[in-house]
Amino acid sequence: MHECWIIHAVTNEHRSAPGPQQPRDTDVTGPSNVELSAQAPAVLLAPLLAQFAAVARQEHVTRAAAELGMPQPTLSRAVARLEALLGVTLLAREGRAVRLTRAGEIFRAAAERALAEVERGAEAARAEADPVGGRVAFGFLHTMGSEAVPMLLREFRVSHPRVRFQLVQDYAESMLQRLRAGELDLCLVSPRPDGPELTSRRLGEQRLRLVVPVEHRLAGRQRVRLEEVAGDPFVMLEPGYGLRRITDALCAEAGFTPRVSFEGEEAETLRGMVAAGLGVAVLPPATAPRPEVAELGLTSAGARRELALVWVTGRPLTPPVEAFRAHVLSMRDQLPLHS
Repeated sequence: MHECWIIHAVTNEHRSAPGPQQPRDTDVTGPSNVELSAQAPAVLLAPLLAQFAAVARQEHVTRAAAELGMPQPTLSRAVARLEALLGVTLLAREGRAVRLTRAGEIFRAAAERALAEVERGAEAARAEADPVGGRVAFGFLHTMGSEAVPMLLREFRVSHPRVRFQLVQDYAESMLQRLRAGELDLCLVSPRPDGPELTSRRLGEQRLRLVVPVEHRLAGRQRVRLEEVAGDPFVMLEPGYGLRRITDALCAEAGFTPRVSFEGEEAETLRGMVAAGLGVAVLPPATAPRPEVAELGLTSAGARRELALVWVTGRPLTPPVEAFRAHVLSMRDQLPLHS
């Protein structure tokens, strides 16, 4: 099971998010989808809610029309149409003034709640795009979470302290699915994706290493051929990870199918399993030395992975997302890739 974490950078709130194969939990307290066919009540009534609410607040059609900036006869017809659609009388006319009927009181409460929710949604949408305090949904590989991403965030927040981040750690294909679905604005992945629907910019490259236990027969070597460990068990990332695809391709190029003793989701977990003697692994360079393992160069030219920043082609980006994208691209030569 794949699991990712969503981190709100301002509040430091952590919550587990469902992996790509899991159904999302249903929020039973939140809004549900409504029918939007031509004759659906929501479609027919929505344009009339604000007009009815204005009349209900003012208890006077003429004053409500002035508040809305529309002719009084037009507003009267709108309320009459609303009553006809509902099949109930909402207003009792008393000369120029009106008062709500019992049905009108009930419907007014619902209309006010709906209008308030729309207003909150509009405010949230404006806040999302606020260049000073908006939000950026950014996904990245687990291996980028210890140094590279913290550095990017730290430097960016110096000039944009109020921008909020939704950070997602996951494997590349899952993040690209979230990107296409609009759940993410940007993601840092490897390998670089193909296809015109995504735009990517190269951030750098990491040479992959063969990681072996410190007591391994090859531990004293500087460089090795991958076929020299064809008989060893391998600890690997689970299928679907970009690094797993690269490792499988390198083994095939070397003429063997690896015997897998353990599959995990994080590079550092695999290093720990190598240290425990469960096998060898092909991994990007460690951010800090581990005395229990040795990291050896691989002779294969394909023993590398390209890192890229990706976004959806043609999808408009909010000002904070544009600012963060520019920031990441400007720092591509400073990323700690340890290659």
